[in-house]
Amino acid sequence: MPFGKLVHMDDRREDRDAVHHRARATHADGRVLQLLVVNISPNGFMARSDAAMAEGDRLRIALPGVGMAPAEVRWALGGRIGCQFDQPIRLGDYYELLAALMR
Repeated sequence: MPFGKLVHMDDRREDRDAVHHRARATHADGRVLQLLVVNISPNGFMARSDAAMAEGDRLRIALPGVGMAPAEVRWALGGRIGCQFDQPIRLGDYYELLAALMR
């Protein structure tokens, strides 16, 4: 790696499933956000949003069959956010969620 070049290290331990799901979320400050979830796993998701967010922000996202899932923004860049759920989605519930998102 060339000296001085910053490289983003992807430390995810699992694959994500590609989806295209419009979701509503509530920011910790009370703002209602519109998100486009583009990939998801039992532990987190990546979404696009026009709302300004930063690493460490807290939100609750509405997911079919799961309800309101609390999450933390782990990174934010150019209208995209990567979030980690506070609690992983149980595998059975996750497969039902995926089926609902793929309809």
